[in-house]
This record gives sequence, C-alpha cells and structure tokens, in this order.
Amino acid sequence: MYFNFNDTVNLTSKLTPRRLWNASKVWASYQLSKLMKKPVQWGLPISISFEPTTSCNLRCPECPSGLREFTRPTGMLEKSFFKQTIDDIHKELLYLVFYFQGEPYLNPNFLEMVKYAHEKGIYTATSSNAHFLNDERAKATVESGLDRLIISIDGTTQDVYKQYRVGGNLEKVLNGARNIVKWKKALNSKTPFVFFQFLVVKPNEHQIEDVKRLAKEIGVDQVRFKTAQVYDYETDPNNLIPDIDKYSRYKKDKDGKMTIKSGLQNHCWRLWSGNVITWDGLVVPCCFDKDAMHQLGNLKRQSFKETWQNDNYKQFRRELMTSRKNIDICANCSEGLKVWEE
Repeated sequence: MYFNFNDTVNLTSKLTPRRLWNASKVWASYQLSKLMKKPVQWGLPISISFEPTTSCNLRCPECPSGLREFTRPTGMLEKSFFKQTIDDIHKELLYLVFYFQGEPYLNPNFLEMVKYAHEKGIYTATSSNAHFLNDERAKATVESGLDRLIISIDGTTQDVYKQYRVGGNLEKVLNGARNIVKWKKALNSKTPFVFFQFLVVKPNEHQIEDVKRLAKEIGVDQVRFKTAQVYDYETDPNNLIPDIDKYSRYKKDKDGKMTIKSGLQNHCWRLWSGNVITWDGLVVPCCFDKDAMHQLGNLKRQSFKETWQNDNYKQFRRELMTSRKNIDICANCSEGLKVWEE
C-alpha cells in the first residue's frame, strides 16, 4: 500500500477531539454489531459523499451518467442546501467526497462548496475527468483548499483512452493535470494531493507501465489502479474484463462461468461509517446504489441526524447483517478488490 506522508499528515490534522471521539464510537459500534450479529449504531458518519451533479460530458459504457440511463432526475446540488447539511454535521465529519455520479466541475458552485467545507476543517476530495481544468479553474481549485483530486485517466494514448472514456480528449486531461501541478508550485501549496486513477480494462491493460511514466513526467503525486465494475459480468458485452487476473474483480468458476472474486460477509463498514447524499437530498447506503433505489431518507424532509437513526436505516442494517447477498447493490460489490497503488 502506497503511503504519502504529506497527505496523511494533512488528513490527521483534521482530527479534532470531537471527531476522534465520534470515530471511536462508530468503530466500537461496528465491532459490537459483528460480535452480536445485530446492528448497533453509535455516533455519526466519519465520511460522506455529496453529489455535485448527475450531469457529465462523457459517455463511459459502464456508467449510468455516461449512458444517460438514470431512473432519477438529473440536476445540480444547490449551495444553500449543501451548507445547511454541512452545518448540521461538520463537527463530527472528517472526510467529504464531492462525487457520486456526474462531473463535479459542471456545477458552477462546486469550488465554493469545497471552500465552505474546507473552512469547517473537513478533508475534501473529488474525482474528475479533468476536461474543465483550464488555467483559471486549476488556480481556483488550489485556492479552494481541496485536499485530494482524483483524475480519471484510462489510457495513455487517445485511441485507447477514448475506448472507455467515450467522447473524451486525453490532451485536455493531461493539460488539466499540468495546470494543477503548476498552480500548486506557484502558490506553494501542498494540496490538493493529486493522483491518476487508471481503471484497468481489457483495452488499456497493456498501458499500465506507460501511465506510471506519464504521471512521473507531469508531476502528479501518485497513480492508482482500479478494478472495473462490470454490470453484466457474466457475458461482458463491452469486452472490458482484463486478462491480468490481479486487476479483475471476476474469475471463472469450475464450470467456466464468470463470478465475483470476493465473498460477501454479513456486515459492511460503510453502513456504519458513511453514506451518499444525492444532489436532490436523497440519502442512500453507498456508491453502488447509483440509481438511489435504496432511499434511506430525504434531507429535504428530515435532518441528517434524524435520518441516520431512522427506521429505514435500522431495517437496512438488519437486512445486511442477515443476508447481504440478497441485497442487489451488494451482489456486485467487490470491496477490497478495487484499488492497487503505485
């Protein structure tokens, strides 16, 4: 596992006594739940994901946003609603991810919201396809206080990159990364911690070493390799599952049928430590519920703290600890098989 000293120190610096106490309660209740085989929930989330928008400029083949196949409406997170929610939970919240579906930089108020969370002492992160990181926006990103920037780069040549990032322009991505690196140096800033995220699929698996060299040339902090979630993995219609076993979430069983590698246990840390909030205020269990089918609450009707302990949440945790494999969003979950770091 790759260790970055500056990033770790930065994250640790956000740990106030109140946040540390809250994290201790969450961890203890999770361990007790596993021991008792029934859910006990203490404390508030350590981390949450907030969705800036469902809009995206690309058409990636395994992404509901890219395919325009959402069953929920497309829209933009409102700044006032975001601030209201953060005001409610910021004293306990350590880590905030500005991403679920869509491209965050398409929300015109995105960096203002990052700055607001930064001023509350929260560690902030986002994931972007980097097509909108022109010189001006790169400078504003560094100035916003964003702590972590994930840049999706799934190919080192345009012909390979566009096979998954349909409609994308690799040169824009690379220029965006260069702009961020430039402004970090110009403003003498250690943040954001920038890494290339390389989604390993069959069309690009031969470029793994190339992306490491490219990252070093540009000056980003790290490269991470992510295994791809394929919805119809049994037939793999887009021919995405890589041949390199290390980077695949799937394997063939003795009958030659493709199956998920990881076994599903009846517990999940994410249900105790965090959740996802959609742009329009729906609370869902995790990032695998892309269509928000498991709505545990609505922050337009109920406060976050009320939602976290409501009957829907309690019931979902009970179901997870009884038979996780029967929950659809868990069926294709490969937690622990997602990222390798270099």
